[in-house]
Amino acid sequence: MRPTPTPPAVHTSLSKKVMSRLLGGLSLFTMLMTIPQVLTIWVGHRAAGVSLMSWSAYAVAAVLWFWYGIQQHDKNIYLPCVGWVVLDGAVILGILIYG
Repeated sequence: MRPTPTPPAVHTSLSKKVMSRLLGGLSLFTMLMTIPQVLTIWVGHRAAGVSLMSWSAYAVAAVLWFWYGIQQHDKNIYLPCVGWVVLDGAVILGILIYG
């Protein structure tokens, strides 16, 4: 007797759930890894060597991804972008003040 294959919908939703959790965790991890840069600028008042052009590009990308996530009604896209816009904005403002 052949085993009954798993219906595609169950497999797809499980994969989607795993991927959603993985991406959410990765978003949180990368934001946490950015906090030392923000602290170096704002607590240490040091922005030397931090690229305004790079961080501005990151901010533009975050805003565009946020907009796309809203259009797609995908909270896994737009919610992390809120954090990225805040972090990128903090770095950019710090560069302008202390750079």
